[in-house]
Formats: sequence, structure tokens, C-alpha cells
Amino acid sequence: MAMTIVEQSGGQYHVLLIIADGQVTRSVDTASGQLSSQEQKTVDAIVKASELPLSIVLVGVGDGPWDMMKEFDDNIPARAFDNFQFVNFSEIMSKNMAQSRKEAAFALSALMEIPPQYKATVELGILGRRSFKSPDRVPLPPPSGSHGAYSYYSSKGFSKPSTYPQSSSSSSPYPHYETPHTATPAAPSATYDNQVCPICLVNPKDMAFGCGHQTCCDCGQILESCPICRTPITTRIKLY
Repeated sequence: MAMTIVEQSGGQYHVLLIIADGQVTRSVDTASGQLSSQEQKTVDAIVKASELPLSIVLVGVGDGPWDMMKEFDDNIPARAFDNFQFVNFSEIMSKNMAQSRKEAAFALSALMEIPPQYKATVELGILGRRSFKSPDRVPLPPPSGSHGAYSYYSSKGFSKPSTYPQSSSSSSPYPHYETPHTATPAAPSATYDNQVCPICLVNPKDMAFGCGHQTCCDCGQILESCPICRTPITTRIKLY
């Protein structure tokens, strides 16, 4: 469905956020090291989605278990670009640090791969164009006659939700989407990329890791692994 939305938007960049409270139940017939049918369908969908300007962020909440998700993330087969990121929310929030630092660490973990993924869609030429490869699925319209919900939102000062326009040439109950005609954003300059932190895209690069990649000090202090090559960070060098 997310791929269809991206396609109908004319190839605009989207981020699909998935909140999961547990892993897929594996059948007793699934051998160790093999994927269940549901897991295989998930992998196939992620690979297919890499043909579109769509990033996927999976946030694990609750007990999980999430120990295999890192391995799952690293072993997805070849894609047009690395479009999938897993974030262990429970692990981050269980750390012994101030709540504000936990929230900052979670936000950074969830968003740190978005800038390079967006850049990859620009370089691959898939941003701002339709691929005609998405499955034919559309989101369901909101339920009708939800007077109680409308009354609640009205009491809170919100305006009445807008209705979905229906196509005059079809009796389908699904909403009709108009594909906007948007120009493809220009790729950022190489000089700008080399000077600005790839995480926040604001501060200059002033911290280097042992692998050689660089970020700003604010982002670099929170990271546990390099956002570019994912090498565990053991050395931080302040640049002047």
C-alpha cells in the first residue's frame, strides 16, 4: 500500500514508519537459518520497495524479542539502495540516562539513515518519477457516520475532516488520487555534502571516527555505530 501511495504521488519521497511489538511467529517446520513464508514475503516487499523513493523504518517496542532484527536488517538481499532501518525503542529507553537523552538517541537512531537514503534516490533517478511497478492497492477511506469522533474533534477545536473526492467515472468506494506534477529536486552539491554533518544536515563536520567517516560533535556523541558503514565506534576525534 505504501508503494502505491508513493507511485500515486508522482514519485515523491516518503518514509514508512512501522511500529511492531513482536516478531513474526515462526513455524516449527522452519529450519534454523531459513525464513518463514511471512518473513520471506516481508523481505521480498522490502526489496521491491527499493525501486521507489521510499524509506522504511521499523520501530520495535515491548519485549520483542529483537535480537534477530539486526541480523535480519544486515542480510536483506541486494536492493537498489539500503531502504530499511530497524530501531530498538525498548533497548534505548531502558538505558540509564536522562529522559531527554533517551528521546534524542531514539530520534537520531530512527532518522540517521534518512539523509543518505534520500540522496540515493536522487542519484538513482527514481525521485520525482513514476515507476509503474507498485502493487494495485489503495488505503481504505475513513469510516462514514462517525458522529462521535466528529463531535470529539469539534469540541477540541479541530475542523471537520475533509471528505475524499470520488471519481465520477467509477463506482469504487476507494478515494480518488490526483497525481501532482512536481519537479525533481536538484541533487545537493558535493561541496555542501563534504562540509555538513550527514545526520542533522545543519552543523559542520567536526568529529571523525576510527573508520574515517565524520559527523558533527552533537550527533557523534550519541552514536554507537557509524551511520555510513555501521562500524562500531571505538574512537572519536575532535576536528578543529
